[in-house]
Amino acid sequence: MSRDKASTMDAYLQKVFGNPVSELYEAAAGHGVSPALARALELRSFLALVEEQVVRVRDRVHADMDPERDVGELSADKLRFDAQWLDAALEARDGYRAALGELLRTMPPPAQQARPVRTAQLRATVTLPPSSAPAPQRAGAARVRRP
Repeated sequence: MSRDKASTMDAYLQKVFGNPVSELYEAAAGHGVSPALARALELRSFLALVEEQVVRVRDRVHADMDPERDVGELSADKLRFDAQWLDAALEARDGYRAALGELLRTMPPPAQQARPVRTAQLRATVTLPPSSAPAPQRAGAARVRRP
């Protein structure tokens, strides 16, 4: 599972939240977890998974290029496929690192408690254009009955 694997952003997460990653996951399992922590751990899990893929492809290429290996076993197609796979994994890694870094830079400080948002009550005011018909004299005055 990716939560058990290390990632290159773990030290930064610990610095921002003040606890080791394993404790952050435990805290996130409870109720009332901050949305920023939940999102950060989700991105961190994706990052750890992608970094594991990068290492697997790298190790496979290194094994294929081992000097002790028979040169006749080399396959340009296999190496090309591994290069494409590695390129995709590195691009995903860079995207997750950027997204996690941006989240950690822009989120409110962890000590700041979430407060309810107060919104102002909006009032609509309308000014009507002047009427083209003239107002009757004594407009709005009560009518007097005549005998």
